[in-house]
Amino acid sequence: MTDGRSVLTRTSFRLPFLLLGGLALLAGLDAALALLGLPHVLVGARLADVHGPLMVLGFVGTVIGLERSVALGRGWGYLSPGLNGLGVVATVSVLPDEVGAGLVLAGQLGGLLVYRSLYARQPAAAVAVQVLGQLMAVAAAALWLGGVPVPGIMPWLVGYLVLTIFGERLELARLGALSPRDATVAQGVAVTVLVAAVVSLLAPEAGFTLLGLALAAAALWLAVKDVARRTVRSTGLPRFIAVCLLAGYVWLAVAGAVWALGGQVEGRAYDAAAHALFLGFAISMVMAHAPVIMPAVLRRPLPYRRAFVVPAALLHTSLAFRLAVGDARDLDWAVQAGGVGNIVAVLLFVAVAAWSALTARRTTTAPPAPSSSTVRAEEFGSRREGEGAEEFGSRREGEGAEESGSRREGGGPGEAPPTRHHDTVITSHGVPS
Repeated sequence: MTDGRSVLTRTSFRLPFLLLGGLALLAGLDAALALLGLPHVLVGARLADVHGPLMVLGFVGTVIGLERSVALGRGWGYLSPGLNGLGVVATVSVLPDEVGAGLVLAGQLGGLLVYRSLYARQPAAAVAVQVLGQLMAVAAAALWLGGVPVPGIMPWLVGYLVLTIFGERLELARLGALSPRDATVAQGVAVTVLVAAVVSLLAPEAGFTLLGLALAAAALWLAVKDVARRTVRSTGLPRFIAVCLLAGYVWLAVAGAVWALGGQVEGRAYDAAAHALFLGFAISMVMAHAPVIMPAVLRRPLPYRRAFVVPAALLHTSLAFRLAVGDARDLDWAVQAGGVGNIVAVLLFVAVAAWSALTARRTTTAPPAPSSSTVRAEEFGSRREGEGAEEFGSRREGEGAEESGSRREGGGPGEAPPTRHHDTVITSHGVPS
């Protein structure tokens, strides 16, 4: 079939969007070297001031936008990651900063329209939390375009990442024994994150303190209610995902504690809080779900390998060294050593993922698209047969697939089985199982 929809499902169509996100990642890491006072490759010094927006809105924003576009299954949806990616190119180039920020803002607004359609399709609380996160991404991009310094837009960048992931994990927790009260508490935490960002524009100290308390509450909720606390006792990919998730929640709590106790911190405390959140939490989410996200988006297998553990372990150990030795003791060399370890961990993970995907093409017979014969129960440490997965919903974890909206393959008590069989995508994560 050669209609428009078949074009949207081709790897050759989707790959350029992912490469634009990769460009943002590389440019952001180069800027990180410059911020650490180390030799950078090309554009690091010029991009040091926009390191945060480049990594969050550029890298994560483009990847999440691509996930959502695949979930929507409409051609217009790809305008969001496309505009966002062009914003990355403009930011990296010599064009005025306003051009890149303006394109990123347009891309995030497009993402909000995508979410509007997804919420209309599935008006669930978990999706609503992600909509709040996308609203915060739009606000962050607008403030960036308006010339607000990065520390001033920090709560909005944080809220975008945390609420996007929180919404995804809320949906997965629902598959367990989640009570209505638990869901209400989660929604209350999400609203508090948004309120804290608004307050931070008027009263920074109070806003950051409230943000810290909200992040600590989110970390506690996730640690207690997330299915990872059970799947960590499993093996293989489910256990890898669970360990990355739980480690990320610890870092989320660390960032929350710093802001709750210190308010709008500066210097070493700012470095500790920002990197605990953006590296320890967000990048850990990306590592956890890459073996699930990439097959769904690119329609190519990405088998889990034990080698994935190496960059994940390096990320957390180098970050712990950076914060506990470098930031806590105000030692430049320790911050630099930890920072280099962070960068190496990210690049090593990309290399391992590329190796896994390339070798899978030669040594496995897995189909290019997610299989409909296995389901998201893989994260729970088991497999079961099902009918398929509804769009904005299924994920593959190794051989299985997990759902990302409020859809369950085969359904559950009081739940209708899925009826659509479009492309499927994971939407956590980064983020995001």
